[in-house]
Amino acid sequence: MQTAQQNLRLQKIVTAIGIILFLAKIAAWYLTNSVAILTDALESIVNVIAGLIGLYSLYVSAKPKDYDHPYGHGKAEFLSAAVEGTLISVAGFVIIYEAINNLRHPHVVAKLDYGIIMVAATAIVNYIAGVFCINTGKKNNSLALVASGKHLQTDTWSTAGIVIGLLLMLFFPKQYWIDSAVALLFSVIIIFTGYKIIRSSIAGIMDEADETLLKKMVAMLNANRKENWVDLHNLRIIKYGTTIHVDCHLTVPWYLNVHEAHREIDSLSALVKDEYGEAVELFVHSDGCLDFSCPLCLKENCPVRKHPFVKKVEWTMENISSNQKHTLNNGDDKAS
Repeated sequence: MQTAQQNLRLQKIVTAIGIILFLAKIAAWYLTNSVAILTDALESIVNVIAGLIGLYSLYVSAKPKDYDHPYGHGKAEFLSAAVEGTLISVAGFVIIYEAINNLRHPHVVAKLDYGIIMVAATAIVNYIAGVFCINTGKKNNSLALVASGKHLQTDTWSTAGIVIGLLLMLFFPKQYWIDSAVALLFSVIIIFTGYKIIRSSIAGIMDEADETLLKKMVAMLNANRKENWVDLHNLRIIKYGTTIHVDCHLTVPWYLNVHEAHREIDSLSALVKDEYGEAVELFVHSDGCLDFSCPLCLKENCPVRKHPFVKKVEWTMENISSNQKHTLNNGDDKAS
């Protein structure tokens, strides 16, 4: 809950910054009459709208679980990221339209020195805010904050390109096409960034496997494996906002009583939470080992071993995700 509140506070700051920067860009456009600055200001409108959407989604996702939402409200972040990515892409197409229109009907651009200073200042502020959002979002597993940070950084690069275009126009004052050319170039970057954010949000909504997170977890489990953890399989990871849900099946020696088996589960839970924090919810189903587990079992001095140890099976993303106990032929014929 503390993590969710931290995300919410940061999003409030980002939204306030977005409003201030939008007003600054409108002032710069009014002074210069530059279509590139106008398109940058149009993107800032998207920043403000997206910031408000992100703020609401973080407010919703911070709510505790209830009867209607037993897994919490974290999915709201994926929906807000999808809307934000869509708005970014729409802004890119609007910029293309305005730039082409300006190529057809060019107009004089004035007071470029003031415009450059004002727009460059907004780029610096945007970049710093974007870094904070992305770092905090990755730390707290918040897609909404990561999306906001990427949006701000995209705005930074597009603004930087516009500043370069305005500087060129200072040296070539009658080449008005430069204004539109710069806007067209960075509209493509903006549209691509919007697509990537949409793709990430859809992956979260569809509970797509996070291969980076899964790979990191598998490496951690291999490095800290206990001898009573005969087998680990059917591992699944689902993100709900800042919460990570982990389900798995843990095979332990069949002769352990309920309390002893539960101690092994507690040990596994403590290991995962030490690595990922209290935002993890771990659900472990315990299985008793069977005869075919003996050749792979690492437990020394097992009182009921029926087959000699043959080899250690390294857990991988493939075999740890499979809904099968591991065997010498990699578990292809033994369902859990």
